[in-house]
Amino acid sequence: MTRTYATDEQYERWFIAECCRCGRRRHKAGHWPDGYICRTCADRAIRVRGTCPGCDQDRALPGRRSSDGAAICTTCAGFSQTFACSRCGFEGKLLGGRLCERCTLNDRLTAVLDAGTGRIRPELRPLFDLLAAMEQPGRGLAWLAMHSNHPGNAAALLQRLALGQIPLTHDALHELQPWRTAAHLEELLMAGGPLPAVDKHICSFQRWLPGHLASVDNAVRVKTIRLFATWHVLPALRARAERSNITPSVRRNAAEQITHATTFLTWLHKRGRTLGSCRQSDIDAWYAENTEHARTRLRVFLTWAMQSRQCPRSLSLPAMKISRRAPLTEDERLAALRRLLIDTHIPQRLRAAGIIVLLYAQPLTRVIQLTIDDLFRDGEDVFLRLGEPPSPVPGSVASLLLDYIAARDNMNTATNRASRWLFPGRRAGQPCRPDHLSALLNEIGIPAAAARGAAIRQQLLEMPAPVVADALSYHDKTTARLLREGGGGWNRYAAGEHGTSP
Repeated sequence: MTRTYATDEQYERWFIAECCRCGRRRHKAGHWPDGYICRTCADRAIRVRGTCPGCDQDRALPGRRSSDGAAICTTCAGFSQTFACSRCGFEGKLLGGRLCERCTLNDRLTAVLDAGTGRIRPELRPLFDLLAAMEQPGRGLAWLAMHSNHPGNAAALLQRLALGQIPLTHDALHELQPWRTAAHLEELLMAGGPLPAVDKHICSFQRWLPGHLASVDNAVRVKTIRLFATWHVLPALRARAERSNITPSVRRNAAEQITHATTFLTWLHKRGRTLGSCRQSDIDAWYAENTEHARTRLRVFLTWAMQSRQCPRSLSLPAMKISRRAPLTEDERLAALRRLLIDTHIPQRLRAAGIIVLLYAQPLTRVIQLTIDDLFRDGEDVFLRLGEPPSPVPGSVASLLLDYIAARDNMNTATNRASRWLFPGRRAGQPCRPDHLSALLNEIGIPAAAARGAAIRQQLLEMPAPVVADALSYHDKTTARLLREGGGGWNRYAAGEHGTSP
């Protein structure tokens, strides 16, 4: 391909100019009434929408008023070009065929979901509706175009689903690579309706297990690990999913039970032993050589092996060591609360999550399960529904939480377009990950576990343990134990009236 310019000087003169908006010398995107504009500033300007101060019409506002620099519409700014879509008339960024991003996304989705008949496969129509309605269609186009040369990109997987080359089942999607793209697609299909809802962490574990078993080079060990996963680990995960919700730490714990069991069996093999011939001296040697974390993870496997007679039932396992992180002091807790309330440089999501932990002693696994309906008004007061009765929210905290709800993250794609989660995540229909939120809070100096410990102990010093348990959704035995550890005096009060409750 021959270039249209002869020298670098010609290229500089023909294609480069100083942008009238940012002042940098960049590639010219066009000549607007206020001068040459670069591509970055043009894309940013055409996405500005609102009521034009010149004509009071709700339109795109790419222009700039010369008197005060206010954003105005193309008519008031004197543009010679139009940014209206040739199909739907929407003003915005135009792509091929002078179509807006939404019309282009609809055409692209129609093409990749074509069942070979010129129409979208009927089972995938809910997925089409979900993707086509996303708040920012440009992100959908970027997702479809990502890794376009890779055979496992999103567009290729959608096309194979539409043609029936990939069965519309969870098991079929678990075998696809790359697994991240397949997992995101599986969650979109569950959110849209074509696939029945299954806990994403169980799907993740089932997708990971075959790869791990393939890395084990001994058939006997593979059989043992598969039995352990099938009859203990997976049933425990499913029971947890039915009882409450599976967190990333639960999923990680399940995988670590498998990996440590594999490591133990390999270690036994090097000692000339099998699981059936394992002796107490082998158990003692393993415990002496490994960390407390490895001992804890292996304990589940050894308990299952003894109960299922995979190894002698006479083996004895050393007692577990339980360690707890020291909570924050009350001064540290109040200082952290004060910083979250006044420091506007901290992301609003972290301020909201940190305050709920520091004020209401909620674990992050429970914080992410809150919805925007759990924060409600009753007259002039604001309440947060954590237990019964709902907990009152102080005025400054209520203002921060209400402002955060109006500008939540991860709401501009098809993933969580109509999400009710207080902390929506990037995955379809899912809140954000508690471990990710914990890491972000740690980065700003708020350790979640220590902050929660300080908050619950302070609550127990001010109110009776049963009241705290009901209001904050704690087990009454937990609050009673924490009260005894903290030296609280409510359980030593004589029966009868003692005035107004704190």
